[in-house]
Amino acid sequence: MILILFSIFLLLLILRFLSKTSLIHILVKGFRSFEDRFYVYQSYRVPQFNDHFQENELYLKVSTYLNSLPSLEDSDFPNLFTGSKSNDIVIRLDANQTIHDTFLGARVTWTNEKSEGGDGKRIFVLRFRKNDKKRILRPYLQRILCVADDVDQRKKEIKLHMNLYHPSSENESGRWRSVPFNHPASIDALVMDADLKNKVKSDLEMFLKSKQYYHRLGRVWKRSYLLYGASGTGKSSFVAAMAKFLCFDVYDIDLSKIRDDSDLKMLLLQTTERSMIVIEDLDHFLMEKSRTVSSSGILNFMDGIVSCCGEERVMVFTTKGKDQIDQAVLRPGRIDVHIQFPLCDYSIFKGLASSYLGIKEHKLFPQVEEIFQSGGSLSPAEIGEIMISNRNSPTRAMKSVITALQSSVAGKLPQGLNESRSVRGGDDSGETGGLFGKDGVHSVKDFRKLYGLLRMGSRRKEESLDLGSAEKEGFPRV
Repeated sequence: MILILFSIFLLLLILRFLSKTSLIHILVKGFRSFEDRFYVYQSYRVPQFNDHFQENELYLKVSTYLNSLPSLEDSDFPNLFTGSKSNDIVIRLDANQTIHDTFLGARVTWTNEKSEGGDGKRIFVLRFRKNDKKRILRPYLQRILCVADDVDQRKKEIKLHMNLYHPSSENESGRWRSVPFNHPASIDALVMDADLKNKVKSDLEMFLKSKQYYHRLGRVWKRSYLLYGASGTGKSSFVAAMAKFLCFDVYDIDLSKIRDDSDLKMLLLQTTERSMIVIEDLDHFLMEKSRTVSSSGILNFMDGIVSCCGEERVMVFTTKGKDQIDQAVLRPGRIDVHIQFPLCDYSIFKGLASSYLGIKEHKLFPQVEEIFQSGGSLSPAEIGEIMISNRNSPTRAMKSVITALQSSVAGKLPQGLNESRSVRGGDDSGETGGLFGKDGVHSVKDFRKLYGLLRMGSRRKEESLDLGSAEKEGFPRV
C-alpha cells in the first residue's frame, strides 16, 4: 500500500514538473512529426504579387484571416504592436512563422515564407493532408474570405456622404462628398425601450445574414425603416447608432438639391453596397409645391428597377408624422419597419436622468411622474438639454425639468385656468442660481427660445445623443 501511494505521489510530481517545462510541448511536437510520416500532404502557395506585379487580393485576405485567429497567441514569436488606440495591443503574424488552424476536423498549417528568387516578396504556404483536399479546400477558402471581409468591415472607417451641389450646377450634379463619420451614438447607449432596442438589433443582425434567403425569394437584399416623431425625439441619433452597429457608410440625401427624378436615380447608382441611405424630413419635402422630384420618382427610388442595382443596403426615412404621407409610400416592400419616437414620458425621463445625471432615484421623481400623468410633455432633447445645463446639481436639474413640464401643462389649459405651481420638496442643498434663473428654473417658453438658438444653423443637424425612444409594442411588420 505504501509503495502504491509513493508511486502516485512520484507520478504527480513528474506531471507537475512537466507542466512547468517545455517537455510536454516537445513531446507533442515530436508526436506530430512522427505522425506526419504516415500521411501524404498537399501544399498550396499564395504569393503576395501576381505575374504582373499586382498585389494578390487573396494574400491580403489570408493575412487578415490568420491575424484574427486565437491560435496566433499560442504560436512561436508573434509580433506585438500598438493598435489604433493608444491602449490597444495587437498581435500580428511574424515572417517565417507557422500557425495552425482546424476546419471540419482537419488540421491545417500556414507558413509565411520568402518567395524564391530573393526579391523580398513573400508567400503563404497552406498545408494539409491530401485525403482532406476534396472535403475542405473550397469550403475552407470560402471561410477565409468571409471572415476576412467581416474583420475588414469592423475595422472600416465609416464615412458620411452628402450631395452638396445645387441642381443648377450642370457638371457636378449627382456627385458625393464624404467626411469621416465619428458620431458617438450607439444602440446600447440610446435611451429607449429595452425590448424595442433588442428587436432592432436582432432585425439588423438577421438582415446581415440573409443574403441567400433574399436571393431564394427573388428579392433584393435591402431593408427599409421609417422613423417618425416630433423634433428632438432622437431619430437622427438612432440613424447614427444604426450605422455604427452595421459599420455601414451613410449617404445623406438632400432632396432639395436634386435636379429631377433622373438625377435622384443617378445618386442612388453612385452609392456603394453595405451602405445606409438616409432621407430626412420626407413629409416636409412631399408637401413642398415647388419640389423638383415627383412622387413617382420617390416611389421608384424606394423599390424601382434602379433600387435593384445594389445590395446589402438599408434605407431610412424620417418624418414628423405619417398622416401627411401617401399610403403608397408606406406599403410593405417600400417600408419594412415603422418605429415611432414619442415625446418624453416618465420611463424615458428616468433613463435620461440615469444617463445625464447619474441618478437612479431622487426625492422629486414622484412629482415629475405626477406631472407626466397630468399631461406634461417635452421632447427628450429638451429635457436632456436642461439636464446637461444643470449636470452639477441633480436637484436643480429636477426643479428645472418640473417647472418646464408645468409650463407645458399650463399651455394646454383653457385661458383663465392656468395656475402657477411651485416645486415641492425644496432644495436642502442650498444651491441657487444656474442657467435658468435664480432658482434654477424658468418658463418653458424661454427655454425653447434657448433651445432653438442652440439648434439654429441647419434643420438637418442630428438630435442630441441618447434621446431615442420608440413605441413599446415593437415593429408592426418585422
